[in-house]
Amino acid sequence: MDFALSAAAEDYAKRLNDFMDAHVYPAERSYDEQRRELAAQGRVHEVPPVVEELKIEARSRGLWNLFLPDESGLSNVDYAHLAEITGHSPRIAPEALNCAAPDTGNMEVLHLFGTTEQKERWLRPLLDGEIRSAFAMTEPAVASSDARNISTEIRRDGDDYVINGRKWWISGAADPRCAVMIVMGKTNPDAHAYQQQSMVLVPMDTPGVTVVRPLPVFGYQDQHGHCEITFEDVRVPVSNLVGDEGGGFAIAQARLGPGRIHHCMRAVGMAERALELMCRRAIARVAFGKPLAEQGVVQAQIAESRMAIDQARLMTLKTAWLIDTVGVRGARTEVAAIKVIAPRVACQVIDTAIQVHGGGGVSDDFPLAEMYAGARTLRIADGPDEVHIRSVAREELGRYLNR
Repeated sequence: MDFALSAAAEDYAKRLNDFMDAHVYPAERSYDEQRRELAAQGRVHEVPPVVEELKIEARSRGLWNLFLPDESGLSNVDYAHLAEITGHSPRIAPEALNCAAPDTGNMEVLHLFGTTEQKERWLRPLLDGEIRSAFAMTEPAVASSDARNISTEIRRDGDDYVINGRKWWISGAADPRCAVMIVMGKTNPDAHAYQQQSMVLVPMDTPGVTVVRPLPVFGYQDQHGHCEITFEDVRVPVSNLVGDEGGGFAIAQARLGPGRIHHCMRAVGMAERALELMCRRAIARVAFGKPLAEQGVVQAQIAESRMAIDQARLMTLKTAWLIDTVGVRGARTEVAAIKVIAPRVACQVIDTAIQVHGGGGVSDDFPLAEMYAGARTLRIADGPDEVHIRSVAREELGRYLNR
């Protein structure tokens, strides 16, 4: 296995680190201040101007759409290293590079399965960073950890599909720039369990689409929003079907493989940022006559954090290498494993950093509390830990059951 950066990726990494140091980290305070100002005006989900400024700067440096191999020329291993760097500032760095979820997954879907018309109408403005998008799968009325439960109805009516249902935790849907959703629902409830679902493009301004509310995460309102949405006799043309009717599950699997690498490496980046803050705090604070960094218990916490981060990184890079060499299907067990490992490690390290910071750690004076909220959410998003652990167990047991 080779986890080394290609020459192109090394150049990207250098430019990205320079961009982070010169622009992204200094912009974090401006981002917070601008969000507070917008919230005071009742504009909670509008993008702070500093983000658009960062996007212009990033694009001028060639740091744009790095997640998509046909755009960047990078492998999954290459991009994994870059995703980790952006994870140091997860609220603004991925978007600055036009590499933020759920747009990345949606762009991959449109790139792989979209028609020429769909690519022109939706993929091009997404690649240009002119609009944002959402992916509507999870539902409040069913256990969406088993996607076969999804009950939103997508019914054919002549040249249209008519959609009825309720979704929630639809990330990005509160952002005024969100122009379109990919909606997953049942087109044929009588088909095989994995051929009942389809994906359809639904513009946000379609009659019958109602954003009921943005949902907070541990009290934090994400700028882009995580929304509950209802669909009441929403009518879109059949030409808005993505891929084949009944192909929703297959498309979802294609979407989730590389996307998990992105999420997991950003989680590793968050953990690295938390460890850095922990070390700086431990050196600067004195308790019982000596710096925290000289206290044995804190030294152990720092060492355990370093070891856990490195293990998570290596496992995720192995998975990226497998996707590059044998494809998503050949890496399915590892994809499931890293989805558990990386967010779990991020939660552990951030939690330890909070502990070392004391009261400051749970305040807004440091980024740790909000980072923890995001990392903890990853243990549920895109399938809870238990689903992925079950997949790994089945694969392992299968080695013996099939003998």
